[in-house]
Amino acid sequence: MKIQNFIINFVHGQLQTHGHNLFKTMTINNIQDEIIEEFEGIDDWMDRYAYIIELGTALEPLPESEKTNQNLIEGCQSRVWITAELDEEGRIIFRADSDALIVKGIVALLLRVLSGHTPREILDADLYFINRIGLSEHLSPTRSNGLLAMVRQMRNYATAFQALRDAKKSN
Repeated sequence: MKIQNFIINFVHGQLQTHGHNLFKTMTINNIQDEIIEEFEGIDDWMDRYAYIIELGTALEPLPESEKTNQNLIEGCQSRVWITAELDEEGRIIFRADSDALIVKGIVALLLRVLSGHTPREILDADLYFINRIGLSEHLSPTRSNGLLAMVRQMRNYATAFQALRDAKKSN
């Protein structure tokens, strides 16, 4: 039942990433707390891995045209692509894909937390859910490096969009 509820929430989160902003009032911390609560109901790490993989299978794939070297994340063992754009409200909409199911699930969690928020909110965020759900301690060193690379790239996008916003304000 927990997985079904999460998939429903996740699908709504995906709708948000396509500009519908269903969770407009949810902060990054609210979303992280929701994820932590969902993972607390899954004690066994094999079940948690299965859950993460299931999240990845629910993630809408990127079109092949967006699976470019420019969108490829360096430092990941698997191939991961992340794109970002600003919506009309100044919120970053991330989209991503991976050729590895577990990584696709991990990036799906990151999209759920960060997509649909302003660059400043993303830059100011402490992504505590990663440690609280035990993800960082249960990933191999290469997967952990990949996770850090994905977060770093998403923050780089936020930094670039924030710089554009600041430049427009000063003109």
